[in-house]
Amino acid sequence: MPIDLALRFRYIKNLGNTIVDFFSQVKGLFGTFGFVDVFDILFVAVVIYMIIRIIRETRAMQLIKGLLFIVVLYLIVNFLGMDASSYILKGIFSNILIIIVVLFGPEIRNILEEMGKGAARSNLIAILDSGVAVEVNEMKKTIDAVCKACAEMSDSKTGALIVFERETMLGDIISSGTMLQATTTKELVENIFFPKSPLHDGAMIIRSGKVYAAGCILPLTGDKNISSSLGTRHRAAIGVSQQSDALVVVVSEETGGISVATSGNLQTGVSTGVLRDILTSNFLIDPSSSNENAIKKFVRRMKR
Repeated sequence: MPIDLALRFRYIKNLGNTIVDFFSQVKGLFGTFGFVDVFDILFVAVVIYMIIRIIRETRAMQLIKGLLFIVVLYLIVNFLGMDASSYILKGIFSNILIIIVVLFGPEIRNILEEMGKGAARSNLIAILDSGVAVEVNEMKKTIDAVCKACAEMSDSKTGALIVFERETMLGDIISSGTMLQATTTKELVENIFFPKSPLHDGAMIIRSGKVYAAGCILPLTGDKNISSSLGTRHRAAIGVSQQSDALVVVVSEETGGISVATSGNLQTGVSTGVLRDILTSNFLIDPSSSNENAIKKFVRRMKR
């Protein structure tokens, strides 16, 4: 018992000394903290933000998450004293610069190109922009336009594929189509999917209440258990909903039926009323909600 108490006392004493040393270092740091240091921190923060802003719509974000997982894993095995695992992971980190160049070569080139085209300036303006959220009325109009257009296309058996982007950015898919960034109207949706339209074969991407792109190519699902009666549009809708959290609306060219795909699941035989309810519950924001705080508004603004 006395030995155990002595060990505990020594542990508490060492912990106290560590805390005192930490605050001493912090005090010394702020003692030499000046205007140049503030500018330095702000500059690094803005650069990091702009890099993330440019690559967040690409698969590079998934690679970054994987690298962060490896970092956390290395800290764990190092803390537990797992020498063999630590040796392997240490070899990875000793060549991290080469790995980054190999993995993120296209993204690094894209960052430099975007900065050269003025993307850095536009991203900085976006930070300072006072608008912080998609207006509820704008999203209501978008949902209303899509539902009315789907009703018309269902009656005329006009095929359509409409993707509503959510948290997962679809930059790779958007880059395969034509950028529009247009206000969503019933007429625009119908014209895009008109059989003789040059964009009717691809998917329409709706981001932040606007028709962001059209004629986009979606990944097909690899699920072998899907009914053979489903066409390419339905398979593409399931595919993109499996790889992201997007909500996809499909109008069948053969039957005129409306379907909704989310999380790899396809809900068929959806009426326009049910479609309106699904879109409303997923995308309309209640401005009176107590959860609708400034931070969430700012985050949504950063995604636009």
